[in-house]
Amino acid sequence: MFASLGNDVSGDGGMAEGRGQSSFSAMFEAGGNLPPLKPKNAAVRSREHLTPDEVELLMQGAKAVGRHGHRDATLIMLMYRHGFRVSEAIALRWDQVDLKAGLLHVQRRKRGNPATHPLRGPELRSLRQLRRDYPETPYLFVTERGGPMTARTGHHIIQRAGEVAGLPFPVHPHQLRHACGYYLAAKGQDTRAIQAYLGHRNIQHTVRYTELSPGRFKDFWQD
Repeated sequence: MFASLGNDVSGDGGMAEGRGQSSFSAMFEAGGNLPPLKPKNAAVRSREHLTPDEVELLMQGAKAVGRHGHRDATLIMLMYRHGFRVSEAIALRWDQVDLKAGLLHVQRRKRGNPATHPLRGPELRSLRQLRRDYPETPYLFVTERGGPMTARTGHHIIQRAGEVAGLPFPVHPHQLRHACGYYLAAKGQDTRAIQAYLGHRNIQHTVRYTELSPGRFKDFWQD
């Protein structure tokens, strides 16, 4: 049996296999059926974070389209203010939210460190409205059928909101997490505190925000 397998590889069978592979490759090259290469982020946008004004436009865009505008705008607000990944945001449950005390118990993915964040007035008002709109679910962000939102839906909501808002580049969810980090760094918050807030296990992931903070250079020129 092993001899016959060897003959197939080294004899005519091997030649046939080679011809088959060549013709298979030629078919894709000639037919142009190869999938297009994904462009690098730098080719479609000059930076990987949003400014506070752009986040506000994004929330307004979310409110202006679809039947769940308030839900979608609240998703964007929480992702920005708490540096959520989309997978973390869609997994939020009401037992993580203390509306009376104004606290949010944050669970991180990718082995990130958990934390307890304060909730400010705009968030509390939006969350109370969200609770009234979707009262019969353990999850904050749900579909029309009451099930938890999927990551794909979260991506679509944010991308569509960017288009409606007229932002000049395609928006993706992780830009909201970066926007949070850059905002806190620009406000002069301590790097260790930002690390704890975003749940980074390695501070090198946090330093990227402080390195680009304009506050480092504010006294360079005295005009």
